[in-house]
Amino acid sequence: MNFMTALELGASGLKAQREYLNVVSMNMANSRTTRTADGGPYRRKSVAMESTPLLSPFDTAMNSEMNQQLRGVTVRGIVSDTRPFKEVFEPNHPDADAKGIVRYPDINVVEEMVNMITVSRSYEANAQSIDSAKRMFNRALRIGQG
Repeated sequence: MNFMTALELGASGLKAQREYLNVVSMNMANSRTTRTADGGPYRRKSVAMESTPLLSPFDTAMNSEMNQQLRGVTVRGIVSDTRPFKEVFEPNHPDADAKGIVRYPDINVVEEMVNMITVSRSYEANAQSIDSAKRMFNRALRIGQG
């Protein structure tokens, strides 16, 4: 694996984890939102990721002959959760229906915090891999100079 490939691997992870962190933050910020622009309560979101080849078609052909498969990660899309809404009896709430029921998003803040910690650690691991690749490259340059 060359230097640029190592950076591309880490960068693909950083980009995907950043997107996931944004979605988790959005979920936490809207955990009590009962009315959106689309109408109705906020729907919890999650990120769909998939592995993707990092190499060009030529590089892929060459590496398949050498039995190497380098794959990064990319965000395939942001999907809405299908969990049913929580129904709470609050007759004085402005969004209550005729029976006094208010529908809230089914967002567990503890679950979202665990997701945030997991994503943060994954982000840090990807940043650390990029830093390690840069340090190895700099050491290799110093060996070549000496």
